[in-house]
Amino acid sequence: MTAQTSGGDGPRTDTVAAVVRQWQTVHPGLDTGPMEIIGRINRSAALLQQAEDAPLRRAGLSRPEFDLLGALRRTGHELTPGDLARETFSSGAAVTKRLKQLTERGLVERRGDTRDRRVAHLRLTDAGRDLVDGILPEQLAYETAVLSELDGEKQGELASLLGELLTRLEGRLGALRV
Repeated sequence: MTAQTSGGDGPRTDTVAAVVRQWQTVHPGLDTGPMEIIGRINRSAALLQQAEDAPLRRAGLSRPEFDLLGALRRTGHELTPGDLARETFSSGAAVTKRLKQLTERGLVERRGDTRDRRVAHLRLTDAGRDLVDGILPEQLAYETAVLSELDGEKQGELASLLGELLTRLEGRLGALRV
């Protein structure tokens, strides 16, 4: 598929299509197929995150802070900072900094390990749980509205394709990190 077509639906008019056309003018023989996919994934992610982050900004949270709170909420049990780093694909230093801020705000509680003082166990406070539970429905409503342009079958197909790509990337990149 090229930037000029979209499977019979007419020419693509998104910003990535314009970039691809420019590259094809400069380098006519260049295969821009990967750019057409990766570029659209990246551009879509950036646009979705900008709008989706509005409820977080209103609550005084950054996306990475909400990701930490969400990890604690969805797992339903205490996690160590290392666990949170793995859950949120963040560095240990970044997690430590964010946890300090969230603890100071009264959203996360820290408990020392009885056997190893170097280990901290973290859990949401009631205020942290209420904050996550209050924001999540608003975010899901936004996502539902965005995806409503695609029928259920296309949503399922897109979810399946992205899931397949993510599984392969996680396997490949995970092996490189070991």
